[in-house]
Amino acid sequence: MFDHLPLLSLLIWIPVIGAIIVLLTGGDAHAQKARWIALITSLITLALCVPLYWGFSNHTYQMQFQEHLAWIPAYGIYYNLGVDGISAPLIILTVFTTLLVVIAAWQTIHQKVAQYMASFLIMQGMVIGVFAATDSILFYVFWEAMLIPMYLSIGIWGSANRSYASIKFFMYTFFGSALLLIVLLYLRQESHSAQIIDFYAIKLSMPVQIWIFAGFLLAFAVKVPMWPVHTWLPDAHTEAPAGGSVVLAALMLKLGAYGFLRFTLPITPDASHILDKFMIALSLIAIVYIGLVAIAQTDMKKLIAYSSVAHMGFVTLGCFMIFIIIQQDGSLQDAYMSLEGAMVQMISHAFSSGAMFLGVGVLYERLHSRQIKDFGGVANSMPIFAAFFMLFAMSNAGLPGTSGFVGEFMIILSSFKASFWIAFAAASTLILGAAYTLWMYKRVFFGLPANEHIENLQDINTGEKILFILLTFGVLLIGIYPLPLLNMMHDTVGHLLHLSLQTKLG
Repeated sequence: MFDHLPLLSLLIWIPVIGAIIVLLTGGDAHAQKARWIALITSLITLALCVPLYWGFSNHTYQMQFQEHLAWIPAYGIYYNLGVDGISAPLIILTVFTTLLVVIAAWQTIHQKVAQYMASFLIMQGMVIGVFAATDSILFYVFWEAMLIPMYLSIGIWGSANRSYASIKFFMYTFFGSALLLIVLLYLRQESHSAQIIDFYAIKLSMPVQIWIFAGFLLAFAVKVPMWPVHTWLPDAHTEAPAGGSVVLAALMLKLGAYGFLRFTLPITPDASHILDKFMIALSLIAIVYIGLVAIAQTDMKKLIAYSSVAHMGFVTLGCFMIFIIIQQDGSLQDAYMSLEGAMVQMISHAFSSGAMFLGVGVLYERLHSRQIKDFGGVANSMPIFAAFFMLFAMSNAGLPGTSGFVGEFMIILSSFKASFWIAFAAASTLILGAAYTLWMYKRVFFGLPANEHIENLQDINTGEKILFILLTFGVLLIGIYPLPLLNMMHDTVGHLLHLSLQTKLG
């Protein structure tokens, strides 16, 4: 019914057109007009997600809502778009996140408002382009383009050390992207096509697969980010405005994991199998070691940033554990659970971590500090906010009934089939996550106020309540009833598993 609509192009380019209109509103004298245009643009794209969801068939792994246009046909490069069960949920998440960012900035951004809103609208379009592109060169164009608005958001609206953080972010991600381009060009040469689906049929020797795997690893590991290339993330999160932190946590970290699912596993399955223990080791280091690092933090944003690295370790663990599961007991069902758990963790982390960053943003607006020692007793003056933040903190710690529990539980459960010790190390996050999250919550919201200003804090306003109600809906919906999300991705995950377990040695 909806397949004839250029839904994906509309989702990509309406935010970009909206951003241009926002920029044409002029300076900060017309800031309110810029805010309303950005909000209307976000709501239009959210409305477009309704036919995307209802028109999506759960009973096929084939690309849906496909669009084909000649772009540079002389070189076999086309403007080809499509979605499957992996990309469709991430596109809906992207649109929802941008709406939250626009609402969050309504009363907190007062300088260069139009430019701020435009940056995040353009970023929305580019991120959706990454998830929707089925042509590898088009994918790379969107992959690089999204770096620019993110770099600007940190560099212009960030905190005191924003220049260092934005340059570090750009250099890390750009270096990985350069390797990605080399790999994509090589695959295009081998397959005589730039279409990602054609890469899946290429026969590659083991040495070539390992080199390609290494190129993908450096490109995608930086984005996740995996240990030890994670050091840009705490700096970027700490210095970024609240909206930038939300987009980093909810969307940009997912791009690396998406790359592993879309490229690494199906294109280099033999290399992925050979190096699976290496990837699992890196994932467990992220879960355990970075979890311990998070406990030592005194800055709330840095603590949540390190917790993001730990939680994303579950995603990469779920992706690469499938080979050991099959090797141990040959159970496709448990391998399914591992991959689906990784996907659910990608979505659920966006809600819990994004909500906590927005919560820290609320506190920073009122006291201009992110240091835990500067707070205490906030629950007495901001009881409604304290209740919301408690829910998000519990989700971050993996409490059953919240979104943070579902993905981690699926991965830990499936990891028992691979190895008791992998499961034991992964399950340690339930202790570490509770330790650093509840320690922060206790210090900030309970106890004696660290200064007299805390007693006079105003509780969250109507706009902030709307923001947190939307996030609460996401946290509880996935936590209590994840079935629609699992149904959406099931067939695609099955096909991905089939491709990942087939040898491509040539």
